[in-house]
Amino acid sequence: MRRAVYTGDRTVTVEDCACVPPGRGQVRIEVAYTGICGTDLHILHGAMDNRVSTPAVIGHEMSGRIAEVGPGVEGWAVGDRVTVMPLDWCGRCPACRAGHSHICHNLNFVGIDSAGSMQSSWTVPERLLVRLPDGLPLARAALVEPTAVAVHDVRRGQVRAGEKVIVVGGGPVGLLVASVASAASADVLVLELDERRREVASRIGLNTMDPTAEDVAQRVEEWTAGAGADVAFEVSGSASGIASATDVLAVRGRLVMVAIHSVPREVNLFRLFWRELTILGARVYEREDFERAAELVATGQVPAAELISRIVPLDDVASAFAALDSGGEVKVLIDCQGSGRG
Repeated sequence: MRRAVYTGDRTVTVEDCACVPPGRGQVRIEVAYTGICGTDLHILHGAMDNRVSTPAVIGHEMSGRIAEVGPGVEGWAVGDRVTVMPLDWCGRCPACRAGHSHICHNLNFVGIDSAGSMQSSWTVPERLLVRLPDGLPLARAALVEPTAVAVHDVRRGQVRAGEKVIVVGGGPVGLLVASVASAASADVLVLELDERRREVASRIGLNTMDPTAEDVAQRVEEWTAGAGADVAFEVSGSASGIASATDVLAVRGRLVMVAIHSVPREVNLFRLFWRELTILGARVYEREDFERAAELVATGQVPAAELISRIVPLDDVASAFAALDSGGEVKVLIDCQGSGRG
């Protein structure tokens, strides 16, 4: 088998290694595709070296087929098409005991804290498996995991049909949040600085606006009939994004914090007080989010195919990271079995 390994110092290499046979309660997956996400880029840049032990096989947005089933595994068979919910929790901490195991105090995020899916063969516990709908192409299925993030975000925001929703940040997660909110029959507007990302948003049927435009406040006011948005999702990870998301909200609006902010940010607490706003954190997902995400991708309500900008073979993984770093891509997939044709 082949695998991509992060070795530190902005370096990822590809090497040969032996397949890991499944033990009790495990399956071995022939990985079809693995997507590169923002977290993977952070790892490559060294921003998570205090957490990631090198050499490390990263990646957690994936699809594939079961190649081998270990002892004691029931309900799964060789050939089953699957993705993996990469959260392995302890079951004992206060969060787990309270029913919030997805944010376990001792969470093993597979692909960050332990070996991930950027390899041709991957052995995982069967409890992490999620079955893929029949007929869903495996390339598109690699977007189920980031779509599950968006499903969880939208569920945390309690988005309802007909509500005005603003998504601040039109990167891959922002576009998925906007798509999931649209699937919930919300009226969605994406605020994004980058013209190329706005073009992608428009191409998949989303309304978009440059947040630096002189008339943006007037246009938002007209769009909301002077009330403001019911829900705003901060997906940009910037100080200006927080300010924008707070400023556009209606009385008793909900601000959902999606992006990871590595430094403390200022928040306009007077605005929070004056309009009785609610701030909600949204981190990863639960199994129901994963299952709903698979359905949305399979039915085309989330336009996964249009968000895949490039597929490259595993041996070209370094060029895939470089392409994402350049800012000109939306979602790049690694073909873990070889050709890169999709």
